[in-house]
Amino acid sequence: MIRTQTLVLPGYANSGPGHWQTRWEALDPSFARVAMPDWDHPVREAWCATLDAAVAAQPRGPICFAAHSLGCLTLAHWALREAQPAQLDKIAGALLVALPDPSGPSFPRDAHGYDDVPLAPLPFPSIVVASSDDPYGTLAFAERCAHAWGSRLIEIGPRGHINAESGLGDWEEGRAWLASLAG
Repeated sequence: MIRTQTLVLPGYANSGPGHWQTRWEALDPSFARVAMPDWDHPVREAWCATLDAAVAAQPRGPICFAAHSLGCLTLAHWALREAQPAQLDKIAGALLVALPDPSGPSFPRDAHGYDDVPLAPLPFPSIVVASSDDPYGTLAFAERCAHAWGSRLIEIGPRGHINAESGLGDWEEGRAWLASLAG
């Protein structure tokens, strides 16, 4: 049996030690963080190129993504506008958590190239996880993206930006959703 590799895609400013993404990496060696070139001044083109190189470095699939915040938008841009078919053939699925709205008042102004969110079906199965009180993106924005991307939407109630401050710990429920994508 071929083991699924999970690429971890943090958002703006990276994910610190208490974040579920970091905890998942510590628990499972098949999880690997994609190190973006500048966590505090994201440029979509550079982040997508880094993501493309990370996928290319995997000799074969299956690959799943555990994306948070700006990592979700980076993945959508890459998958729908930049990825080659051979790269996409490796992808088993994506867990997309806490989508930030580029037109929202809290979106980081140091992030560039994310204004035009691609709204077409993703070429792999996906789950969008949203909080009802996320300061970076409304539930309506998450619903619109999930619908356009063909993603299953899971609303988890008032959990903020679904990060370390949300108190999720190892977030076993999220791991189960991710595992459901790996087949």
